[in-house]
Amino acid sequence: MHAAPDPQRPLATPTDAGWRLPGIPNLHSHAFQRAMAGMAERQTDPEDSFWTWRETMYRMAARFSPDTLQTVAAQLYAEMLEAGYTTVCEFHYLHHDADGKPYDDPAAMSRARVAAARETGIRLTLLPVLYMSGGFDGRALGERQRRFGHGVDAYLRLVETLGSGQDETFRVGCALHSLRAVPADAMQAVLSGLPRDMPVHIHIAEQVGEVQDCVALRGARPVEWLLDNARVDARWTLVHATHLEQAEVKGIARSGATVAICPTTEANLGDGLFPLRSFLAADGVFGIGSDSHISVSPVEELRWLEYGQRLVTRHRNIAVRPGSPSVGETLLRGVMASAHNATGGNVADDDWLLLDDDAPQLTGATAGDVVDRWIFSGNRNLVRETHVAGQRVVAEGRHRDRDGIAARYRQAIARLL
Repeated sequence: MHAAPDPQRPLATPTDAGWRLPGIPNLHSHAFQRAMAGMAERQTDPEDSFWTWRETMYRMAARFSPDTLQTVAAQLYAEMLEAGYTTVCEFHYLHHDADGKPYDDPAAMSRARVAAARETGIRLTLLPVLYMSGGFDGRALGERQRRFGHGVDAYLRLVETLGSGQDETFRVGCALHSLRAVPADAMQAVLSGLPRDMPVHIHIAEQVGEVQDCVALRGARPVEWLLDNARVDARWTLVHATHLEQAEVKGIARSGATVAICPTTEANLGDGLFPLRSFLAADGVFGIGSDSHISVSPVEELRWLEYGQRLVTRHRNIAVRPGSPSVGETLLRGVMASAHNATGGNVADDDWLLLDDDAPQLTGATAGDVVDRWIFSGNRNLVRETHVAGQRVVAEGRHRDRDGIAARYRQAIARLL
């Protein structure tokens, strides 16, 4: 694995061609959901919420095959690279055929994502998901969830199979879908069967209803329960962790775990706001993800991570730390600091971006303000080039195979719809 990045290294470096920035890790992705972005914005119930959105998502998930998944993922990954993401952590639970039966190759859907990453040139940390039950009460998976399910032994075999193919730009980790979907004994069995240094990701405390059910059936809030029942440390990434009490905020920070915050998806689903200010005060570690991909822009995730806090506090410039008064630099440095552990070491110094030096927004930019200008000066994509593992995959703002990938994507969407 690569060494962790130097936290003292300058974020922005001037070059003859423009400002060079580190590539951005995307810590949480459900690639297939790119195909439904913008298609769940009509009211279906006066109480529309995450749970009604989930029904729409299940209907879309039921239509995917390995071929369509590879095509949609390739389109998404090309968009990520154009926007400045260079690594993606793919939280992958769409495992089986539509009837819930494994494919002849049980890893077929996983391999589709790997193929899309190799085609586009993005680094991939694939996180096959363990999904076993439909709620904290242990109910069986519903009909539309059967594509997601594994027993412990089958899941560990899948992880082992995929892990044998790891290389310079491909890593495998573990994802526990959520506490409601993974019984306590199964979680312990899986964790004991994994390599000790493998990254572990989990959805947690995204919804108020989820927190209430956990308290009712496990006697503790989700993060509280996890910290008490697992060796949560720096290899863990807690996705969302939206609804926390102060003791949980401090507990996550003490553990060294990363929180993956997905501001545009969390806003789109009405999840709530992560308590960023208190987490930073506790020296917590965080990263960002695009999750459902209603936005594929690290700039927008970082911007709205800050703006959400401003709306709640009615103050400005919230995401700062002692000695780091720049919001943009504090956010970007935080994202880079979490990259090594959350991705399983799937980041490197030869992953970098070149900003468009001709962009009016960057006129007169200096090392002291270029990151803030990049994040807070508008919606034009300022990424001119993206380099991954020493290869230029985006030039003049365009992915090297943008047109071919987009043509296949249009055909795949026509079939899905």
